[in-house]
Amino acid sequence: MEENQLSRRGFIEKTAIIGAAGLAGVHALGSCKKKRKSVDYEFPPLYDKAPDGKKLRAGLIGCGNRGTGAALNFLAAGNDLELTALADVFEDKVWDCHSKLEKQNVHVSKSNCFWGFDAYQSLLQTDLDVVILATPPQFRPLHFDAAIQAKKHVFMEKPAAVDPVGARQIISTSRKAETMGLTVITGTQRRHQRDYLETYRQIAMGAIGEITSAKAWWLQTHVWFRTREEGWNDMEYMLRNWNNFCWLCGDHILDTHVHNIDIINWFTGKNPISAIGFGGRARRLTGDQYDFFSIDFEYGNGVYSHSMSRQIDGCANSLGEQLMGTEGYTNCKNTIFHPDGSIKWQYEYPKNKEGKPTGIVKISPYIQEHIDMVTAIRENKPVVEAERTAISTLTAIMGRTAAYTGQKVTWDDMLNSTERLGPGQYEMGPVDMTFPTPLPGIQHKS
Repeated sequence: MEENQLSRRGFIEKTAIIGAAGLAGVHALGSCKKKRKSVDYEFPPLYDKAPDGKKLRAGLIGCGNRGTGAALNFLAAGNDLELTALADVFEDKVWDCHSKLEKQNVHVSKSNCFWGFDAYQSLLQTDLDVVILATPPQFRPLHFDAAIQAKKHVFMEKPAAVDPVGARQIISTSRKAETMGLTVITGTQRRHQRDYLETYRQIAMGAIGEITSAKAWWLQTHVWFRTREEGWNDMEYMLRNWNNFCWLCGDHILDTHVHNIDIINWFTGKNPISAIGFGGRARRLTGDQYDFFSIDFEYGNGVYSHSMSRQIDGCANSLGEQLMGTEGYTNCKNTIFHPDGSIKWQYEYPKNKEGKPTGIVKISPYIQEHIDMVTAIRENKPVVEAERTAISTLTAIMGRTAAYTGQKVTWDDMLNSTERLGPGQYEMGPVDMTFPTPLPGIQHKS
């Protein structure tokens, strides 16, 4: 069965990191000890600026803060890059983005500004080379498929979807993009961050021996929320408060913690085979999401990763990843340690005027990912990252499902799940949905 094959080949074979994205080939991701210690590793140069070439015009779908930021990151990646169209469900979001861009001397014709649920279709009919997808992730599979059908290169934010059906659709569309020679870069910026990249190379070459365990965590304060205003119908309220409804953002295990989960998948070279865990809702004021998750991912051969995420005010905050091996351990970002805790290797950051390391990579990874995209397009060396991001997204969904239900959830469960979140159609007005808080062992969210 095609989907079942994904669990074995998808991350290692189909989503090997190639070309301008600056990562290793498939051999670097092998789990065999001999492969890990004698890896055939290619590390292409990471450009500070994309090479000159044909002018690239981009359109932005999703005009919130992240979308506006992503558009500016694209424009900062090189020369002859233009933003020529904007689209969002809400008209006020379009004009707010337009105003912010104008202040940055970025001028988008008002005739190329669109709003409504079908605004993405109008944008795709304009003269574009690249589409930036930055809406709430519920809409990612739909918009990604439309962009590829329109033969556009794509930058899309994470997560790739909010449910198993959407994640599998992203994988299918990703493979279409590969056959069409298009480039697709995703917002998993750590994979474009120079310190993470170099640390990955060291681990792939055997710096900590065989991987024995891992952990990942994202602990922070509660993020933004919106209270319902007079005149807002059900759909408008949820869309304007999208970060608090699971059907729109996937819960924070996807919205933020997917970054850390993606790092563990990347460094281990595989996706987990099962998950068991718990979570709960303690202080959230709106929506239907949890405040915290604690998930145990099983990667096989006795390797487990403890994955934590929390969004509660007044608590200790931290985020990061750690990988343990038979010959040491690493924080995955910039340091490798001997088993006794002494430093074995550290990434060399640029130095300041006093000759001290800055602790900051030379190029922001938020810009570097766009440099890599433009480079891949202009050098005609397509890179497609969507499938690997969909796999990490599906990993996070597996963890969410384990916490929501209280059950052990397997990768095959995810590959065969028919769960699709959200209403049957997108339209303003009342929405026939209920939002009970998931109760593990009693109420399975469906």
